[in-house]
Amino acid sequence: MMGGWGMGWFGGIFMILFWVLILIGLVFVIKWLIQSTSKARNNGQSGYRALEILKERYARGEIDKAQFEDMKRDLKH
Repeated sequence: MMGGWGMGWFGGIFMILFWVLILIGLVFVIKWLIQSTSKARNNGQSGYRALEILKERYARGEIDKAQFEDMKRDLKH
């Protein structure tokens, strides 16, 4: 008879390894979610800021109307 030891030490080691891999996977998923939401939030703000800078350059006369319209179209698409 085996006595109920199952896989012995290997069962415990594999169980620990399994949970460590699960935790590492969760950390990567959470990190990815945080980065993707912060990038999406920053893109909206930076696009607004870019348009403001473009308007300021046009107002100062650094670019003409055709350049302004082209750049504005690029920013919106």
